[in-house]
Amino acid sequence: MKTSNFKLLTLLTALTLFMATFSSCSSDDDSSVNITVNEGPSGDIGGDFTGNGGSGSRTINWTNNLATADYNADITATALGRFQMVVRDANGTIVLDRSLNGGTEPDSIDGVTSAGEPGNWTVTIILTSFKGDGSYSLSAGD
Repeated sequence: MKTSNFKLLTLLTALTLFMATFSSCSSDDDSSVNITVNEGPSGDIGGDFTGNGGSGSRTINWTNNLATADYNADITATALGRFQMVVRDANGTIVLDRSLNGGTEPDSIDGVTSAGEPGNWTVTIILTSFKGDGSYSLSAGD
């Protein structure tokens, strides 16, 4: 009787270790995103973003002395995921909230934000389960 209990206990221990080893391995551990920011010579901002299935965001403080901003963004080589750009004016009011979904058209956006309060604006770039790369830019509007 003692031998069969020992075998059963050994088998259960081995099975538990086997399951724990393989259930802790995940490709999500390697998922990441990278969002860069570059300032232009006239106060314009822009940058690039890449991802391999990860999610993340970056908020940029930007001085816009005009009431609108021109924007542009595109994604390339994207199999999945979402890019989103949210722009708030100096009062915190959303003047732009646009998204692009990977693997579908359109793969670029451009235009002019809604009118807002000039001053210190925030630009938030959000990548969700994003796999691919792209770029974005903003400049003071007319």
